[in-house]
Amino acid sequence: MHPRVLQVTERLIERSRATRQHYLALIATAAAQGPQRGRLQCANFAHGVAGCSATDKQTLRLPDAANVAIVTAYNDMLSAHQPYEHFPQLLKQALHEVGSVGQVAGGVPAMCDGVTQGEPGMELGIASRETIAMSTAVALSHNMFDAALCLGVCDKIVPGLMIGALRFGHLPMLFVPAGPMTSGLSNKDKAAVRERYAEGKASRDELLESEMKAYHGPGTCTFYGTANTNQMLMEIMGLHLPGASFVNPGTPLREALTRAAAQQVTRLTQQGGQYLPLGQIVDERCLINAVVALHASGGSTNHTLHLPAIARAAGIQLTWQDMAELSEVVPTLAHVYPSGKADINQFHAAGGVALLVRELLDAGLLHEDVNTVAGRGLHHYTEEPFLDGERLVWRQGPSVSLDDTILRPVARPFSPEGGLRLMQGNLGRAVMKLSAVAPEHQVVEAPARVFHDQQALADAFQAGELERDFVAVLRFQGPRCNGMPELHKLTPFLGVLQDRGFKVALVTDGRMSGASGKIPAAIHVCPEAFDGGALARVRDGDVIRVDGRSGELRVLVGADEWEARELAPVPAPEVGCGRELFAFMRASFSPAEQGASAFTASLESLR
Repeated sequence: MHPRVLQVTERLIERSRATRQHYLALIATAAAQGPQRGRLQCANFAHGVAGCSATDKQTLRLPDAANVAIVTAYNDMLSAHQPYEHFPQLLKQALHEVGSVGQVAGGVPAMCDGVTQGEPGMELGIASRETIAMSTAVALSHNMFDAALCLGVCDKIVPGLMIGALRFGHLPMLFVPAGPMTSGLSNKDKAAVRERYAEGKASRDELLESEMKAYHGPGTCTFYGTANTNQMLMEIMGLHLPGASFVNPGTPLREALTRAAAQQVTRLTQQGGQYLPLGQIVDERCLINAVVALHASGGSTNHTLHLPAIARAAGIQLTWQDMAELSEVVPTLAHVYPSGKADINQFHAAGGVALLVRELLDAGLLHEDVNTVAGRGLHHYTEEPFLDGERLVWRQGPSVSLDDTILRPVARPFSPEGGLRLMQGNLGRAVMKLSAVAPEHQVVEAPARVFHDQQALADAFQAGELERDFVAVLRFQGPRCNGMPELHKLTPFLGVLQDRGFKVALVTDGRMSGASGKIPAAIHVCPEAFDGGALARVRDGDVIRVDGRSGELRVLVGADEWEARELAPVPAPEVGCGRELFAFMRASFSPAEQGASAFTASLESLR
């Protein structure tokens, strides 16, 4: 093992000792009670099976049969989740074949950042993750189940499912992906039309035609944003079947993997003889593996929020410092848009997850000796699934990249370090994703231009006020102020200015999209302006230094003047589009570094 990986892992284990022991005791107590439905009173049990067939009712009276909860994020407005329409029936059929039963235990909401981007609904994004976690807990609260299958793909859905599922960590669980859509218009061409539209050089009809060609069918969007990063991480954490993440929907292999997931989770139940609950898979080593894979693949910055929140649900105290120290030694092995030109289907064809895992294992950057749904050891994830006639089999994946413009070995990385930088200075702490930022753009020192919302920056761009070097400060965008919406709407405007030769950067207590890249952006600034953070002191014209190389985030104002400044007033809360319903949740959100989670305080109290 690489000494840095061991050092960070051991420190994480020690830091988390008290909360992790409490968590393990919690799930051990639940597991010791045996199959929960056998302990229900007769009326309770009768309610739980009333809608089942006569055969399933009889099966569920037998203690040796497994009842598998299906928790689904299906809706047919999200392309990534539309394929889930037919999954429950497929899963139930596969479970029947091995003498078990499946019940759809509950649905969870699934909003699409692509639809809500720049709209009021985006302010519900982080709140939706917490709502999904609570919905998952409600679905599993009936004590009818011996295992669970979680159906989710996109940005907040998988983290929400994970947070909720981990509080039922005594149950075996397996995550079932739906796969990416087939490739359409290239991401590079799509981005070019967006920038032309921002400049007024393309019509709305041209923009719409481009977007429709890019997002054209069922499945995950093909860029390497948060949704596909979710899938990568679930696989490397051992929660997908090996090679399941990036098989397209509607294919025979996708169907075979879905059926196999249902049957595999029954083997992990107490009745199946290979009992392995979720809480024993998601441990400190598993989470370190996730962080390493995030860095090596150039994954979404949203996971600097999601991974700490997931970790806390399992009693583990993962920090940005842990993530940053790993980034220093983990090479960037993948260039998928926005870090490169390729899409996720091309990454998969070049060797995909199997080759990435092989390279990282061989370099001692991943813990191999971990639990997974496929068995003990991460070596299972160097294999790929194939159909041998109608039989699903796994074979060793490729040992070399089939396209080294997309995926490279550790010996010849795109960069010797990962894509994440921890930013620190008198403006607070933040993160920056460097993997898609060209070296010449990684350091910006320029006067500030302060905005309180995305539209104000767009208006300034259209008015020609931004034709110069500047650092855009977008404040009051943090979790406690307005729910921390993504600010991807800014990318075309800032990208155009950068292409015109200006030095531009963004500093914000909000989020950027997992697909954002080429603009240096210090995001998730803590403390946020709403809580009196330093961003609330910044004024137009203050010179700010954003140094992605050294990690410096500093306003160059004298200390006395800086401390004497009054804080900018907090804007009035917005209403409409349901935002007012989530005011109670925003008030409970932890700082971004702790996952921007409404549950942090309640979980911390369990130490």
